[in-house]
Amino acid sequence: MLLAQRGLSVGAFADAVGITPANVAVLKNGRAKAVRFTTLEAICRTLDCQPGDVLRWVPDEESANG
Repeated sequence: MLLAQRGLSVGAFADAVGITPANVAVLKNGRAKAVRFTTLEAICRTLDCQPGDVLRWVPDEESANG
């Protein structure tokens, strides 16, 4: 959503952050298991946002099941 609001294509965003377009897709689809702080910093710098604007915490299945 922030990409569209900022008028950035996936390719331009990937270049600005320093990751591949495939990794952008992993992040956008919520399939990433971890994000480096340097990558998070670059994302926030590029999108002019805070980490909470692009991340949300979802418990693991085993954590949710006790």
